[in-house]
Amino acid sequence: MDNLLSGRRVLVVEDEMLVLLNIEDMLADLGCTSVSAAATVDQALALIEAQGFDAAMVDVNLDRGKSYAVADALAARGVPFLFSTGYSGQSLKDGYRDRPVLGKPYRNAELAEALVRLLRLPGVRT
Repeated sequence: MDNLLSGRRVLVVEDEMLVLLNIEDMLADLGCTSVSAAATVDQALALIEAQGFDAAMVDVNLDRGKSYAVADALAARGVPFLFSTGYSGQSLKDGYRDRPVLGKPYRNAELAEALVRLLRLPGVRT
């Protein structure tokens, strides 16, 4: 699975530092060129405004609320994204339930498969 995401720029919106560090390590192992991290909606929106991303993973529940404004900003720019959550995908608000959901906890292979599917890259059987 090494380098499946070679050259890709990924935004990770996650407010739990240990989870974020683990995701960054996983994405680096998968060959991502750039991993940008945000722990709040405001940080994520600023990064989306300032940079371009190939994909994003967005934790539904952030410390101070939901991340739907981030999802809306990514969708407006055509950036494919998935939600990550410890809850079921059914807990998503109407209008967002059609988005891919990666349930926590997940392994490297599950993260890789989800992002490859999101980016429609060859190389991983799903």
